[in-house]
Amino acid sequence: MRRIAHAALGQVQRGIIERLFASWPWPAGLSSMMSAANPSSESEKSYVCGIFGFVGPDSLDSGSVKTLVKHAQQRGRDSSGMVVRGKDAYNAYRADLPIDRLLKRIPSVGALFFGHSRLVTNGTADNQPVMREQIVVLHNGIVVNHTEVWPLISKTPELEIDTEVIPAIIATHLEEGGTVETAAERVLELTEGVVACAALIPRLGKLLLFSNNGSLFLGDKSNGVAFSSESYPLEQLGAENIRQVRDAVILEVPAQEDEVAIVEWANRSIDLVPGLGYSAKEESLLQYPTHNLRRCTRCILPETMPYIAFDEDGVCNYCLNYKPRNHPRPKEELFELIEPYRRSHGDEVVVPFSGGRDSSYGLHLIIHELKLRPITYTYDWGMVTDLGRRNVSRMSAQLGVENIIVAPDITKKRDYIRRNLTAWLKSPHLGMLSVLTAGDKHFFRHVETIKRQTGISLNLWGINPLEVTHFKSGFLGVPPDFAEERVYSHGAMKQLRYQSLRGRAMLKSPGYFNRSLWDTLSGEYYRSFTKKSDYFHIFDYWRWDEKQIEDTLDGEYDWERAPDTQTTWRIGDGTAAFYNYAYYTIAGFTEHDTFRSNQVREGDLTRDEALRLVQEENTPRYPNLKWYLDIVGVDFTHAINTINRTPRLYEGATLPTLTTPSD
Repeated sequence: MRRIAHAALGQVQRGIIERLFASWPWPAGLSSMMSAANPSSESEKSYVCGIFGFVGPDSLDSGSVKTLVKHAQQRGRDSSGMVVRGKDAYNAYRADLPIDRLLKRIPSVGALFFGHSRLVTNGTADNQPVMREQIVVLHNGIVVNHTEVWPLISKTPELEIDTEVIPAIIATHLEEGGTVETAAERVLELTEGVVACAALIPRLGKLLLFSNNGSLFLGDKSNGVAFSSESYPLEQLGAENIRQVRDAVILEVPAQEDEVAIVEWANRSIDLVPGLGYSAKEESLLQYPTHNLRRCTRCILPETMPYIAFDEDGVCNYCLNYKPRNHPRPKEELFELIEPYRRSHGDEVVVPFSGGRDSSYGLHLIIHELKLRPITYTYDWGMVTDLGRRNVSRMSAQLGVENIIVAPDITKKRDYIRRNLTAWLKSPHLGMLSVLTAGDKHFFRHVETIKRQTGISLNLWGINPLEVTHFKSGFLGVPPDFAEERVYSHGAMKQLRYQSLRGRAMLKSPGYFNRSLWDTLSGEYYRSFTKKSDYFHIFDYWRWDEKQIEDTLDGEYDWERAPDTQTTWRIGDGTAAFYNYAYYTIAGFTEHDTFRSNQVREGDLTRDEALRLVQEENTPRYPNLKWYLDIVGVDFTHAINTINRTPRLYEGATLPTLTTPSD
């Protein structure tokens, strides 16, 4: 009955959304574009790279090859590569193309092949497979210390990609008298970060498979062996005896003395990882004035906060209505809740993992306190910085945890951001800044994808309970809901009101009505409308303690911090520096002010400490701003000058106010 009721509610919600679409004054031609969009399209669901392959006496059937290829593409489609054993030689292919398109250019995959579909991480100039000293490597992960490894093996890099250090280590190990059997151990001894790898050594006739976090699986198929970054595609093609690769596996393959020939198609017009250039002229455009704003006498919220009101003592209504959020329930309750999900073997929980401060510490608690065996899941939509990716890789490797990355078409996602940012710059509206981050909301959708593919129902989230930012929707005209218990609000009516107000704001800059619209609305649907099951929040049961979290991450994991700010919050998010610059410049505060105010109310900080912290945290982050604007293709000078010219709210602009006292 519960499932039937939920399905009926979903139909009602979809009906309301359809009526809302019908009632909006869409620009001419947009309705046909929207009706043509397919909400269940696979184009958005693509699964750092996915590697796969097959070694056998006979060719693998075409359906099984397509299954391996399709699933690898879910991890990224920015570039791809294949190594194929032809009639009498190995041939390597690599391209700035999705793997399914590359496959069409390869004559035949035969009975021995391995390949990858890649989400761009540390570089684009050198695609995989990487070949050095006649060793051919496909690598899933990021080697976070590759620059430190080169002097240890007395060699220098010739390429820009971190993966190059892996064949260099193997070659050095063999030169020094080491064996193939101990080569993987030597790689993992020297490197930090995730290394899930297929390394072909043609002259010895060996294919070496190994992983330090379990993101590699083998299965028996058609009298041979198939492998993949995840077990799910092996299950789909009917492989038997599927096992996780942790210790090295060595497969015998045909030997070859000649160097492997490489065919390459490099046709990308956009650099997905542009260089971090510096311009003193650009940086000088950034403004950081000292504001003389009236602030709450208890917290630090300023008079430009939407819907703020002060009593006779100068205390704001946000303080007067605040309900403590960082007073967790007994841990024993969570232990009892998760008990039914424990298994005698295998993984037990899916952990959404951004590589940020809170999800990283949440993962630490899940393993060391709850004693659960997790699979981590990361949604990389093109705005996760390399710093964030490196922290994902660093912690996954150190904890030995499989990390599944879901990545959309990043070029397309960034084009959506560019279109919406261009529209915003034509009519700056603080309530519309959130549209720039709407593309990441599919994070919530793909949790269900991972649960389905892994057969794991339990998911545990490490969301900071103090990250409530009423002002982002407040600037759009949504009053604060002081009773809201979650960082992310849910409910049909709340979302419909929000989207209606957003629709009105969009009419002021019709450029918002572009091809990104379905991606935005469908992502927010999955966040706010769909039912969440078998999920719990770690910090409902563990007190969120900033110092303890940072000390743990620094001391136990060498967790990487951003070089351009002292805060550890949002440093893996490429968008945050931009929208916080806009908020501060136009309104005189950022999300740091709201976060520190919540800490003051919780008794974690004094008001003076909060003021001191935000003075540093609100400083414009030029490197992050430069990266963001370059990566989406918007001129830095134009964007910053537009923000700088926008009227300030503290210079006479009207702010939303509450018409009735809050309860």
